[in-house]
Amino acid sequence: MAKTIMVVDDSASLRQMVGIALRGAGYDVIEGSDGRDALGKLDGRKVHLIVSDVNMPNMDGIAFVKAVKAHPGYKFTPVVMLTTENQEARMLEGRNAGAKAWIVKPFKPPELLDAVSRLVLP
Repeated sequence: MAKTIMVVDDSASLRQMVGIALRGAGYDVIEGSDGRDALGKLDGRKVHLIVSDVNMPNMDGIAFVKAVKAHPGYKFTPVVMLTTENQEARMLEGRNAGAKAWIVKPFKPPELLDAVSRLVLP
């Protein structure tokens, strides 16, 4: 059975690009257009990893990670931030919220898949 990864980004083209890379590696993908949309899709099904942008409307990535970590069913789900943000302060904020990795855009799909394969839940 394929593992499920949630991709959260307000850019439809980026969600599509990440989705193609993940599906090509054998993962199932759920997409969220921002933090609020993605939280609504955490409906009890198993999500093995989340890839999230930081800068999004409605609910940004840091607030989204905090909400995920406060959710009993998803508090152990690893989160990878995929963002244009590269300031130490933002990275620290992400880590403190519960993010396990930080990948700066533009990214190379093998770099993303490497991080995913190391962090994805069994």
